[in-house]
Amino acid sequence: MKSNNSSSMISAAVVALVAGTTMLLAQWPKHPTDGPRTEDGKLDMKGPTPRTADGHPDFSGLWQPARMNFGRGGGRGKGTAGGAKGGEAAAKGTEAPAPPPRPPLVPGQPPLAQFNDVGQGFPNGLPFTEWGRKTRDDRKANNSKDNPDANCRPLGLMQLHTHPYEKKIVQGKDAMVIMYNANNDVRQILLNNQPLPEVGPDLAPWYYGYSVGKWEGDTLVVTTVGFRDDVWLDVNGSPLTSTGKLVERFTRPNFGSLQIDVTISDPKAYTEPFTVRVNQQIMADTELFESVCEDRDARHYVGDADRKQKAAAQK
Repeated sequence: MKSNNSSSMISAAVVALVAGTTMLLAQWPKHPTDGPRTEDGKLDMKGPTPRTADGHPDFSGLWQPARMNFGRGGGRGKGTAGGAKGGEAAAKGTEAPAPPPRPPLVPGQPPLAQFNDVGQGFPNGLPFTEWGRKTRDDRKANNSKDNPDANCRPLGLMQLHTHPYEKKIVQGKDAMVIMYNANNDVRQILLNNQPLPEVGPDLAPWYYGYSVGKWEGDTLVVTTVGFRDDVWLDVNGSPLTSTGKLVERFTRPNFGSLQIDVTISDPKAYTEPFTVRVNQQIMADTELFESVCEDRDARHYVGDADRKQKAAAQK
């Protein structure tokens, strides 16, 4: 788990608790984020999408899940989240500007992925195979004790996308690097026409798989294969295996918003592909801070068998 002046958030209850807690310990001093400004000098979240020298949208920046409105002002120390005044504004009682607009959800668009349950937006849940459902149910019945986030192991990409901790994107011509503050995970996406490896017994499986991206207009389409067999998509334990493939479509509708549509296919775990959406908002006037995972913070994760044994001993 985390040792960064706050514990890692796994359950919705813990997330809500941390969301309402303002940390007072200083880290990076406040520094204005470059970007479009409104007439009153505030960062314009509805401003135009920044672009790289070659004309593509630039996804670089510090991001957090939009639905959580998480940030060091709203819950994790000093600085601004989504252009808000953060802890300093709250302390002074000043009004913070509104967060960036979320892209509208209309019928036919993907449901929003959730940290606890990536398939929460589907009326009938995810299209599990018999094996996939049993794997998810077994993990959930054991109180998600083996969740990678509870054991200082690398998280699955969907958990990283939806995790309330921030992530920093650094985009270059030949690669895009994402530094996730959740368990200090780092991922690279190659943009240099590198072909994907052939998935088979000779390919070394990776926690994050092998990712390559290509541009389709203003959308960066990232395909990832070559996963390990023990990936978790969410806290409940929805699985992803070595037969799985992720296709992510990154778009930046305006300065303050990042939208990622993720299509997941895995014939071992799911009967058909499904697509979910992740909305992110920019974190302004601050920087990524150190976040270290330590096993000692995971002791409160108790499996179902351990819980029953302790309960019986107390009778």
